[in-house]
Amino acid sequence: MYTLTQRIVFTGLTLIGLGAVALAKEPPPQIMVWPPTGPSVVRFSFGRFKEVGSLGNQRSYLIDTSAENLWGKKISSAVFSLYLFDKGKARIGEGWISVSDLGPGQTAKFQTTVGASGTPVALEIAPRSLPLELRPLAPPRTVSITVNSVPQGATVKIDGTEVGTTPKIAKLTEGKHTLEFQKEGFNSGTYPLEIGTDDASGGSVSYELGTSAHDTLEMRDGGVVTGDLESISATDVIVRIAGKDQHFDRNQIKRVLLVERDPPKP
Repeated sequence: MYTLTQRIVFTGLTLIGLGAVALAKEPPPQIMVWPPTGPSVVRFSFGRFKEVGSLGNQRSYLIDTSAENLWGKKISSAVFSLYLFDKGKARIGEGWISVSDLGPGQTAKFQTTVGASGTPVALEIAPRSLPLELRPLAPPRTVSITVNSVPQGATVKIDGTEVGTTPKIAKLTEGKHTLEFQKEGFNSGTYPLEIGTDDASGGSVSYELGTSAHDTLEMRDGGVVTGDLESISATDVIVRIAGKDQHFDRNQIKRVLLVERDPPKP
């Protein structure tokens, strides 16, 4: 698209000058192919975001959109969710796209209306409703779930793969999964979890770790130290942590929680 932004003409017996014409180019469209892996079915092209209304931080946009059938068969009806992200990669809005009666090699052009709480800079698509002939081509559906523990900070493994420490947002496919929790000073544990076909994102799981395997020192500054208490004097507390004795000023300690231990063997 070319825009005439300035034109200066002096008329009379002689044409004195013609101002420069500035050419403003549209930004390149964002192109996405679905599915992202395997045989390509449909290619979406999205133009620039055209703001058409706002109320506070909520804004409405129109996007020039096209959908091209890359498949060898007719797409009878398919609906896709359209998610919007800001420059910080936070999801700030969503909309939807419907494709119907699109023959092989055909392209449909239309406008998509979306709402967002901010300025979107990137898009993502995900299937919402697919005809029977397209469902085998769709990637496995995932559900976002918050995995937490009591206390927090436990290492989490999902189906044997470490994914981080609690609290953690994880994406799980439909079916059965095993969550493993481990934290220094506490007994580890596992939690079976099954994601059903009707489960939606946004759920949470919280696992309470077993009784501490070590003594716990609650510090006056809010910190927590776990280890094996060796001795307490009027001024000094000695705790064995990872095989080494560490000394603490008794005035730093708010409370000591002792675990039951087996008596030493004679």
